Amino acid sequence: MSAKLNSNYVENYAKEFSKKVCDGYFPTKKYMTGQEIITLTPSVQVNFFIIKTLFEAWQEELEKLKSNPFFDYRDKAVHEALREFMNVLSRTIKVERGHFEPLLVKAVKDSIFLAVNPLEFYKEEFGKQKANEINQYLKENKKYIKWHSSLTTNLIDKAGLSHTHEAYQGALKTNFQNQKEKLESYKTLLNSMGQVFFLDFDQIAEAELVQPKVRPQAEPTPMVKENDRSFFDTLEESKESEFEIKERSSLTIESEESYLHEEEHILENIPTEKLFKTIRPDQGIDPAKIWTRFESEQYSIMKGSIKELSESVGLNQRFMFTKDLFDGNPDLLKHALKSIDECGSFVEAIHLLNERYVGELNWNKESEVVDEFLQLVFRKFDSRG
Repeated sequence: MSAKLNSNYVENYAKEFSKKVCDGYFPTKKYMTGQEIITLTPSVQVNFFIIKTLFEAWQEELEKLKSNPFFDYRDKAVHEALREFMNVLSRTIKVERGHFEPLLVKAVKDSIFLAVNPLEFYKEEFGKQKANEINQYLKENKKYIKWHSSLTTNLIDKAGLSHTHEAYQGALKTNFQNQKEKLESYKTLLNSMGQVFFLDFDQIAEAELVQPKVRPQAEPTPMVKENDRSFFDTLEESKESEFEIKERSSLTIESEESYLHEEEHILENIPTEKLFKTIRPDQGIDPAKIWTRFESEQYSIMKGSIKELSESVGLNQRFMFTKDLFDGNPDLLKHALKSIDECGSFVEAIHLLNERYVGELNWNKESEVVDEFLQLVFRKFDSRG
């Protein structure tokens, strides 16, 4: 399925794609976190290539520390302390737009390269490593490469495979020849990216060879104690393709304009029982507790900073809230935001959420996505009420 990339088109596409994603996210948030990156775009591969780049930067930082000649990093206590420090560092990823957007551009380009020409992609990756480190590279990076991973699965710890670039590339080429008729076509793989920004398949590559789809088997992830894990260790192997997830999901990815307009038809598709189902007070969100917590954190200076919640939620947040909190129904989210805008206080808004959504849609009050939604509600009001 190899094809030659149109590099100019890919470069321009990656920049436009990244700009649209960042325009939808950063107006309401200063930083991008590691957990948010994992579900940032509809393309699993794009998201994980960003994490891959951060993992490489994390490793480089570790090597810099170890290269200091004045300290013995072989000492057991130092080694353990350094590992814990690096793991804590990995769990506190925060990237501002100026640094994040170039990462996203690179991830988009790498994803297209992998989809269109996997053989050359892997050859380039191998070329960046020392010959005797390719095996370790494959072990560490297999969780980040979601497409065409079957080409390298049997190269890891393969007995009799000498540690030379030629040996690995020869085995890779053999795998490609054996599997090329079964690999997913790049149009299938890249379709999810086209949901964010139109992707012209007539311009992306000069040649094409279509194959039927096949999904490689995911390898189990070994169990590790949570305290010993870095953010990168917590990433699990995907057990199903993003296409199956997409087909099963009722979330329709729309343009930002379709989210922000045509509000007058919101109620037509929402059953009455979805709007009003009360729950016991002890099951709901406690507005006093939430308000006090946000006031004691960095969000205190941000209260009252949002005028119209229905117009201030970023595009990627809308995707996330719709999928995780509003049953995949974008109209339900739009109605909730508009209703909150009509509330007179934070307490009134939380009571509304408790009555209409928390119980009916089985919200996990302790989840990060609920917390992020409540942060926006907090920023809407000047007073608790």
